[in-house]
Amino acid sequence: MIVFINVFQVDPPNQQRLVDILTKVTGEIVSKAPGFVSSTLHRSTDGSKVTMYAKWASLADYEAMRQDPAPRPFLEEALSFARFEPGMYEVVGEFHPKTDREV
Repeated sequence: MIVFINVFQVDPPNQQRLVDILTKVTGEIVSKAPGFVSSTLHRSTDGSKVTMYAKWASLADYEAMRQDPAPRPFLEEALSFARFEPGMYEVVGEFHPKTDREV
């Protein structure tokens, strides 16, 4: 499993526009790609950032999706008014609340 965390910087008046673009491209195209596991979209409360956390089965699956021309117009539109810092990560720990039985 590979995780991508992309942090987009955006002017607050454009934050919802960016959320709408990322929601559309992920829901209609990216989520149907082989190897897509899940994605979570976040927006900062000050309006200046949008962050997407996406899980892929493998780097090869992600790279194959990036070669698909279908999402390209959405991403080009987003990058016309926002900039982003991509990051690729491996999950090394996941934490959940302890139940009374686990204590």
